[in-house]
Amino acid sequence: MIRVALALMIFLVTASTAQDVNTVRRALEARYQHARTLRASFFERYADGNGGASAESGTVYFSRPGRMRWEYESPEQKLFIVDGTNVWFYVPADHTASRAKLKESSDWRTPLALLTGKADLSKLCRSIQLVGSETEKGTQLKEEPVPPGNSVLLCMPRDVAGSDTSFQVLFETDPDARLARVVIREPGHVETEFRFGNWEENGVIPEVKFHFQPPPGVAIVDEQSLAGEIR
Repeated sequence: MIRVALALMIFLVTASTAQDVNTVRRALEARYQHARTLRASFFERYADGNGGASAESGTVYFSRPGRMRWEYESPEQKLFIVDGTNVWFYVPADHTASRAKLKESSDWRTPLALLTGKADLSKLCRSIQLVGSETEKGTQLKEEPVPPGNSVLLCMPRDVAGSDTSFQVLFETDPDARLARVVIREPGHVETEFRFGNWEENGVIPEVKFHFQPPPGVAIVDEQSLAGEIR
């Protein structure tokens, strides 16, 4: 149901152990465990594996329990909302809104709602490792410099066969355990990257932000999954 993938490299002074992995994971989970609301700027990059690529940016909002709103501002206005029950995707220029049940959505933004829910990476990952330590045999990572003090966790999604290492999810955190980057790598060299910055915690976010009211004249299309719609 849920899919994700990320890749990076970690700056470590000493050899990594299982405890190091748990320390980074628990710090990330604890960072957002008590946050009622979150706000951040984001940059999204998508590569289709055949040379095609796109880049978008905007602002994302999170609210407990497990709700979020992605406002795409450039190069085109788009809206992606998880209201706790449904997942909505709306492009004003198309005059159409897509709707799917939350539990049926395979979009990789959906699990990020855990930031303001019961953050538990073990529910998403069958294994979690620290990049820079001994990663799983056969795992392919395109390393990229990571700012000093940042850490990167490699997640092997639960809904992927154990022998398939082409689907990877990486979570990069900064020294304060804030999420800095998420990279989703899928078979065929398809890659989606999210970068986050300017995090604000427990600010006032209007309740209306997490509800979608279709504008007059906008058609609603029910779908089983919104994966790939934003691309």
